[in-house]
Order: sequence, then C-alpha cells, then structure tokens
Amino acid sequence: MSSQELINAHDLHKAFGQNHAVNGVSFSVRAGEMYGLVGPDGAGKTTTMRLLCGALTLGGGQATIGGVDVKRQPERARAEIGYLPQRFSLYEDLTVMENIRFFAETRGLSNKDWRPRSQEILDFVGLGTFTERRAGQLSGGMKQKLGLAVALVHRPRVLLLDEPTTGVDPVTRQDFWQLIIRLSGEEGIGVLVSTPYMDEAARCHRLGFMRGGKLLLEGTPSEVRARLNGRIVEVVGGPLPVLRKICQVDPDVENAQMFGDRLHLRVKADRAGQVMARLASSIPAGGGELLAARPIASQLEDVFIALLESGNE
Repeated sequence: MSSQELINAHDLHKAFGQNHAVNGVSFSVRAGEMYGLVGPDGAGKTTTMRLLCGALTLGGGQATIGGVDVKRQPERARAEIGYLPQRFSLYEDLTVMENIRFFAETRGLSNKDWRPRSQEILDFVGLGTFTERRAGQLSGGMKQKLGLAVALVHRPRVLLLDEPTTGVDPVTRQDFWQLIIRLSGEEGIGVLVSTPYMDEAARCHRLGFMRGGKLLLEGTPSEVRARLNGRIVEVVGGPLPVLRKICQVDPDVENAQMFGDRLHLRVKADRAGQVMARLASSIPAGGGELLAARPIASQLEDVFIALLESGNE
C-alpha cells in the first residue's frame, strides 16, 4: 500500500434545509487502500460520496482527489474517479459493449483508447463472453459487474462504490469483492466503499462508522473490534427469547442480541465474570437452559450496535 493520499476529505459539510446530512466529516484514502464507510440508512454515506465525485456541491470543508481540489477543478477531479452508485442506470436496450462504448465516449475517450480497454476490463469482471448480450437480459449481479466495468473503463485512480452488492446473491458478492481486492492490490486504486454488511467491512483496510452525518469512529477492523475487548459474553442455551429476556434485566448487561443460535451480551467493563456467575442461577430460575457462557472476542456487529445505541461508545 502506498503512502500517497488519493482521497483527502477535510471537515465536509452538506445540509438540506435543517437536515445536516454530512456534518464535519474528515478522512483520507491512500493508493491501494480499501476504506469502508459503515452506518445505518440516513447516516450520510451516500451524500459523502456524492460530494467527493462532484454530484453535490460542498456546503463547507475541502476535498481533493489525487491532489485535485473538487470544488475548484471539478471536471479534472472527476476524471480521476470511477463511481458506482447504488442504482446504476444502464441502458437496458443496449448491449454490454454498447453500454461500455457510450460511457467511454461520454468520458471523452477515443475509439483507440476505449476499445482495447473495454475488452480487457470486461474479461477482468467476468463479462468477456457477454459483449453482445443486452443489459436488460443480465442478472442483477452481472449488471453490477457491468457497472464496475463502466466505472473502470477510463482507468481511474479512485473508485467510489456505494453499497455495490446490495440485493445480489452471496456468491456474486464474493466474486465482486475479489475484483475489488485485486483492483486495490494489483492496480493500486484507492477504493472508498459503503456497505451494510459487516463481513464486507471486515475486508477493508480501514473503516469509518457514520451516524447522523458524523464520523463516530475510525480505524482498522482489529482496532475497531478492540474497543469492546472483554465486554462481549456469548450465551448458548434456550429458548433464546427467554434467555434474552433474563439477560436484559441483569444490571451489568447493556445489550443482548441474537447471533444465530446464541446470544451476544455487551456487558459493562470488567463485569463479565460477575454477569456469567449470576446467569448460572438466574437463567434456570427463569425457565431457561444455560449450556455455556464465555467471554469472546467482539465482532464488528457488536461495535456497530453499540455505536447505534449511544453514538459515543
């Protein structure tokens, strides 16, 4: 990973009336780095990306893409960006190759520039044998891959991906992320990606958790998880609704969430041992069965839930 900053956002602001969609957000993304923006709907992730690509005018702050000021030189900054929005508008009556050609020529690429690049990038995303298929006949995952190909045809140094795998199947999600990892690692592209999936967030080099237009927390996945070290207790038993109700009334349990066939309890600092000792008697007394209770390493989901609850965790 290079030390070169390809995205530098400083104190970004954007308001729509009284709604401060982005409120003092600052972060940077280096060449070869995948930076994940995570947060609930309405957190400001999409607005942040649209500010960076010039689709929205900055209400305050400064952003540079590859050293180019977004506000002062928007066209030059956009030339450095490949942007895949949540709802990419393909022309469904055009073929895969015709879509590539249209967007390449919109970018000002000549035939000798876009044609060899288009086949190269379609092969890269796995659509090399579908050049003559109409976009409307592609599956949802294939449309996203075509969207990625369109975003890459002009060889951008920065890639903005706004929840690119929402609504696609797990296999396609895996394939799509392998492409993103290769782009950052092999081509040194700086990637800013928003995602609602914590397994995807864990793949990023660094994360920024957004809520209410603000960046609440930033760090590597391991640094983020470390914030709740020693404060997550896994409880196995049943019935889970009964166990959860009993755990929630414990004075040192801040939150109890179902994770598959077990519970994750977030407990107050240094109180895991006391909580487990009490649950050993309170769960059977309340009509539940306790099979196991043990401290475990926190997951990104645990931190995400804590941030949503307090905004200050």
